[in-house]
Amino acid sequence: MSKYVIGLDFGTSSCRSLVVDVANGSEVASSVFPYPSGTDGVIVDVADPNLARQNPADYLVGIEVTVTDALRQAREVRPDFTPQDVIGIGVDTTGSSPMPVDANGQPLCFEEGFKNNPAAMVWLWKDHTSYAEAAKITETASAIRPQYLSRIGGTYSSEWWWSKILHCKHVAKDVFDASHSWVEICDWIPAVLVGEVSPHLLKRSVCAAGHKALYSDSWRGLPDVEFLEALSPGLGSLRARLYDHTFTTENSVGHLSNAWAEKLGLPASVVVAVGAFDAHMGAVGAGIKPGTLVKIIGTSTCDIMIHPHTQSLNDIPGVCGIVDGSVVNGFFGIEAGQSGVGDIFLWFINNLVPEKYGVTPDEKFRDLESAAVGLRPGESGLLALDWNNGNRTVLVDVRLSGLILGQTLQTKPHEIYRALIEATGFGALAIIDRIEEYGVPVKEVVNCGGLAIKSTLLMQIYADITGRPMKVSRSEQTPALGAGIFAAVAAGKHVGGYDSVAEAQKAMTGTGTAYMPKERNHLAYKELYRLYRQLHDGFGTRQWNGTMHNVMKDLLTIRDQVRRG
Repeated sequence: MSKYVIGLDFGTSSCRSLVVDVANGSEVASSVFPYPSGTDGVIVDVADPNLARQNPADYLVGIEVTVTDALRQAREVRPDFTPQDVIGIGVDTTGSSPMPVDANGQPLCFEEGFKNNPAAMVWLWKDHTSYAEAAKITETASAIRPQYLSRIGGTYSSEWWWSKILHCKHVAKDVFDASHSWVEICDWIPAVLVGEVSPHLLKRSVCAAGHKALYSDSWRGLPDVEFLEALSPGLGSLRARLYDHTFTTENSVGHLSNAWAEKLGLPASVVVAVGAFDAHMGAVGAGIKPGTLVKIIGTSTCDIMIHPHTQSLNDIPGVCGIVDGSVVNGFFGIEAGQSGVGDIFLWFINNLVPEKYGVTPDEKFRDLESAAVGLRPGESGLLALDWNNGNRTVLVDVRLSGLILGQTLQTKPHEIYRALIEATGFGALAIIDRIEEYGVPVKEVVNCGGLAIKSTLLMQIYADITGRPMKVSRSEQTPALGAGIFAAVAAGKHVGGYDSVAEAQKAMTGTGTAYMPKERNHLAYKELYRLYRQLHDGFGTRQWNGTMHNVMKDLLTIRDQVRRG
């Protein structure tokens, strides 16, 4: 008799439920719920483009709507399907997306006095209001706790836990004072499902804690009170109201509460797994193993690798963290990524592409890609930097911005579009180079996410730039599938699940299309990448002391050589 798991994937603008057959990973049914609050699900502020918050009430509605709808679809697709055969639920979310809560674990924004206060809501991963606090954390740790920076690439980010909490203390002290604790939403949602949201009792994931909150067993958990007080007097008092232990994701949080079981039409025997971030679960859903780099490509990218924790591993400057057990238990999880990819293309489409390329965004993307696919590397004479939303890896600097170089009065929109795609490919190669430089070989790249599925142009350009085959995961919903895999392991073999993540991956994951690098294009991109690195280091690092006088002329030389054949 078939058994099933449900992967709950909470993204930036919507949440998804995916019903998966445990035996072979087939995706039986899926349902999506766009968050109703804010703009495309995000609370924004026209006066501050760095602000991005979410209403946690949207998550609760999303669970009920998507799960019940996915179960309905599953019954239609498979007449023998019954909710009684669902054995587990896994949860992935964005991150770092922390939220202030009261002593009972309820979101502070659920209280009457804070219901319309963005500071009392979820501080979404893409909120960059705390860039000054991030710099303060890096400066202070460098001076008195350098070990805190050693496993996070040397620089703390405004996307992460402590910088956001510290910024709240600075700009919304009423919220900071009223909050009993703070919780990542990847930890809060599984706790909601089992009915135990007390901040002192819910299970915190090592994924969120290690990569974003400076948690490590090496210094007995979270940063010490003295360090927090050095950041801001009074911040240290929060330390005792947080947590001292973390859990890897194959562990069970508990069983579905009676209230949620009744609401969703599922048995209360359903096991709920420890939550984690979407990219980490997406990597598992894409079949990650040592030597495999998984790129989760969406509005931004996350690049994930694993390395056996029985083998030595150097610190890697500029990565977003190296954490034992954060992706798969028994392995170090290595996280890197780019702050803007799909967002850059969408910005270009929405603001700078004329209607002759189409009226709707989909039409513009289609026509631009059709025109750009005929261009050869270097033919446009353009070069761009992929920093429209800052740089996540390897420079870790939210204050960097985008650049397009080489435009003339003859430059066409599809040429700019291709240059933007190439820029994200060069940024991807910079990450691969850094990881390999510090002793971790990248033997293959597996891509997942909407762009990897939809854009053959992007995948071929990435293959040509990196000189590596670009494999694409067979699943279009790898984070939700990864969440389902962990649910199957948390439930265990005795009820139809699995004993290990590797065993579950073997049965439930696979790759589809593979894009092979074209040698002629790769050689051309080597020249462009040399110029990209000159811009990258010149605009992005303090140490660089070269000149830029050659870049425009070199681009023209490459352009003319390509056009002459």
